[in-house]
Amino acid sequence: MKAVILCGGLGTRLREETEFRPKPMVPVGGMPIVWHIMKIYSHYGVRDFVLCLGYKGEMVKQFFLDQELSGKDFTINLKTGKKIVELESETEDWNVTLADTGAATMTGGRIKRIQKYVQDDDFFLTYGDGLTDVDMNALLAHHRKLGKIGTLTGVRLPSRFGMLKATADL
Repeated sequence: MKAVILCGGLGTRLREETEFRPKPMVPVGGMPIVWHIMKIYSHYGVRDFVLCLGYKGEMVKQFFLDQELSGKDFTINLKTGKKIVELESETEDWNVTLADTGAATMTGGRIKRIQKYVQDDDFFLTYGDGLTDVDMNALLAHHRKLGKIGTLTGVRLPSRFGMLKATADL
């Protein structure tokens, strides 16, 4: 099963960070948000990802291209550019499709453009800042039990102005 991650928006609510990088590449604990999302999905057995790129998508591509040599000792021939990896390290066992879905494409258009990469009826879909502690196996089982076309999870955010609980006792 695949997880599709929407990584193409402008991230305007995080403008201090997203002026320089796409929101999924904002670091949390030294790694980008999108990496943490993928770690959560891989915990539940998902190893195939499709990232829908747009705004500053080249930065997402570069991050994943750099993962090949990250944390490894290697030798490079400067004339030929040939790399010889000397020491293997722990690397994620993920297949990541990086799809340029357009800088101005809306959510539905992004999904339509990656349709060719998702052949199964079931797949997960999340935003590039969709960190969660939802049990993905339980979510999938619930989705299949209902037999619907889609299942949406969400979070009820507390008001930034606080909460007021009214009681009948006056």
